[in-house]
Amino acid sequence: MNERPIPPAALRDENSTEMLRVWIAEQKLHCSLKIGMYRAMQINEEVAWGTILADAARHIAIALSEENQDLEGIVLEKIRSHFNAELAAPSSPATGGFIED
Repeated sequence: MNERPIPPAALRDENSTEMLRVWIAEQKLHCSLKIGMYRAMQINEEVAWGTILADAARHIAIALSEENQDLEGIVLEKIRSHFNAELAAPSSPATGGFIED
């Protein structure tokens, strides 16, 4: 398995929480999500996940445009455009079940 490294801040913070893991395995996308944490804090779960996904998109855009920072906005717009298109017409179904931790 090829895992990404854990960020130093997450290692330092004893209260850090992993919210999302994503794998490509058996030629499909597999996700592990921490759902319900925000609900317990009386924070709108959909809004919180929207923020998480937007922050992830910005980090991806920064990484993809690292050599030329002028392209960051263009990269982010391509991500946003395809994200919206994929939501409107999925290229594959989201299937699977839930495992309690």
